[in-house]
Amino acid sequence: MLLEDPPSQLISHTIQNFNILPDKTCVSRISESLSTLQQARDLRLREAESSLKRLSRQLSTLSSQHQELVSSHSSSAHASQISKLDTQKFRVAKNVSDLEMETERLQTQLAEFNARLEELEMQGVDGEDSGTGGQLDDEVLLRLKVYRSLGIEIERDGKGDTWNKVVVRNDRRGDVHVVNVDNRKFSRFWYANYFWDNL
Repeated sequence: MLLEDPPSQLISHTIQNFNILPDKTCVSRISESLSTLQQARDLRLREAESSLKRLSRQLSTLSSQHQELVSSHSSSAHASQISKLDTQKFRVAKNVSDLEMETERLQTQLAEFNARLEELEMQGVDGEDSGTGGQLDDEVLLRLKVYRSLGIEIERDGKGDTWNKVVVRNDRRGDVHVVNVDNRKFSRFWYANYFWDNL
């Protein structure tokens, strides 16, 4: 009977009936795999911690730079500076406009003074006509007066013997046009149309 056999023999026979070598091999492989996996996880964890520390340092650096920029830049001071520059820009533009208007006024006044001076020179010291080449004809003097009444001043050139400079004034628009007459360039008809267009 089996019960009469010694227990060691029974255990030996029982062990021989169970083949546990494949299970031991499998458990060994699983243990190795778990160990490898744990090592890989530890390595990735260390890399993640290192990356996190590096990013934390960068964040700290950028945060301190941002704080420095914010503390050094005042939005109210910037807005005040922009407002001040805008005010200066408008003031300069107004001054330029005023100077342009004053220049036009002075040009008109200068043209009037030149016309008056020319008229006085033609009248001479005693109020009579006196020219470099003799007295002007009444017809020419009448034409000059008519032209002046229309706003057209005719002046001599630098030598004083040729009437080739015309100043056209438009008091309504405040415009003054100075034209050097040269019949070789344009015809009398062109000059007449130009003068009438600017009156």
